[in-house]
Amino acid sequence: MTDSSTSAGYWVFGYGSLMWDPGFVHDTVQPARLIGYHRQFCLYSYRYRGTPERPGLVLGLDRGGSCRGVVYRVPDDAVAATKAYLWERELDDYAYLPKLLTVRHPGGTVRAQAFVVDRRQPQYARLEVDAIAAIIARGVGQRGSNRDYLDNTRGHLHELGIVDHGLERVAARVRALAGVPAPA
Repeated sequence: MTDSSTSAGYWVFGYGSLMWDPGFVHDTVQPARLIGYHRQFCLYSYRYRGTPERPGLVLGLDRGGSCRGVVYRVPDDAVAATKAYLWERELDDYAYLPKLLTVRHPGGTVRAQAFVVDRRQPQYARLEVDAIAAIIARGVGQRGSNRDYLDNTRGHLHELGIVDHGLERVAARVRALAGVPAPA
């Protein structure tokens, strides 16, 4: 069921860095769930969280499952600027495909802009947890360490009351590699 009072307009789904650093004007933010895609460290990062010599990994929406995150409603007068910003931010290396997908939030169901991984791109990576953790443990790029990216995503999910078990497994392996004890 769609709540017409909140569904009109342009919506954007955030599942990774868009949760803590959206970078665009919005007048509503709601916890949300996307069915049909899951959050996964599946894209090599050669700039933001790694380098060409030592790549990092960033999150992508990959096929299957579901993903909990947030959905933002963009005011009508900010839609054009938001789209231009998102296309520059998310599509700079063509690893993502822009899609309008159905997202559920407490007020109803909306069609939201999402960026899903393009499995045909060379940045796409299907790795096991240990390999993901090893890359994240050492990745550093223009926007900081890969570990910070993981921790920021987990922290914002926890603020929403969301535990992503896949990210928790990766974080536990990263801590083990770094010799850091698990939190009490």
